[in-house]
Amino acid sequence: MKLSIVTTLYGGAPYLREFYARCRQAAERITGRFEIVLVNDGSPDDSLHIALELHDMDARVRVIDLARNFGQHKAILTGLAHARGELVFSLDSDLEEDPDWLDQFYERMRVTGADVVYGVQRRRKGGLFERLTGALYYTMFRLLSSYAVPANQVAARLMTRRYVQSLVEHRDQEVFLAGLWAITGYDQVPVTVEKADKGSSSYSLRKKLSITLNSVTSFSNVPLVLIFYLGMLVTVVSLSAALFTLVAKLFFIDFELGWPSLIISIWLLSGLTFSCLGIIGMYLSKIFIETKDRPYTIIRRIYDRSEQEPAEPARLPVDLPEGVG
Repeated sequence: MKLSIVTTLYGGAPYLREFYARCRQAAERITGRFEIVLVNDGSPDDSLHIALELHDMDARVRVIDLARNFGQHKAILTGLAHARGELVFSLDSDLEEDPDWLDQFYERMRVTGADVVYGVQRRRKGGLFERLTGALYYTMFRLLSSYAVPANQVAARLMTRRYVQSLVEHRDQEVFLAGLWAITGYDQVPVTVEKADKGSSSYSLRKKLSITLNSVTSFSNVPLVLIFYLGMLVTVVSLSAALFTLVAKLFFIDFELGWPSLIISIWLLSGLTFSCLGIIGMYLSKIFIETKDRPYTIIRRIYDRSEQEPAEPARLPVDLPEGVG
């Protein structure tokens, strides 16, 4: 198998048939030996029914039906783990990411010899609020994390087989895919793309905040370090204030001390205490979840009519890095 196209299905039934047709056309411009892997992530619409129709019509379509909704990032990792191509092209199925990008990504990989070619938006889609929150998120992540995650990258990326094999070795229970893409390493080059806008994002503000907290606590211990320095700062300020008050009393300087300063101090220290405990609690919850070592997805069934692959598949007409294929 020369090429695998992998996507997840959740609420995208209106676009699925067109997505398949455009993916097939894009793949056929590169090779006749390809597969399209559709991972049903517990979609509430009839995405699975349409996917099975495509599977019955074309043996190159493989359908992985998950037992329930596990989340897009875990579902795409499951699809990548089952992809069999020398090259793997992953993207969303809602057509905001154009399947025709495959040509551009493939040419860039051929020229650079990189292991990954990924898309980066020229200008983040959405309204002013979405663009501002997106910029704030990437700025905060770069400040708190030890790993550089490219800003405004999209899900679409073309990957070599060896990169995919390394990527799926990660067994994180709380999956932050952009972080895993980065820490896996290899040579990764960006391509500027224009992402279509099919309407409002399916990610609510609450879900975006949850992803932000998950990404930071999964890939950085900086918040824990900041807690230590915050505690030291509060201690130094408190000791300085106590020393100042003692010296003032010795020199008979009288202060009008009232309850507002006392209440403010109590509230400030209480707020800091609860915030620090909350941060520590999030890290403890990560440890609790990871130590269970549960599978991050459960597959109900795999629909596969493809023929047995030859023992030694032909190589793609591209100068790939040593060790691929």
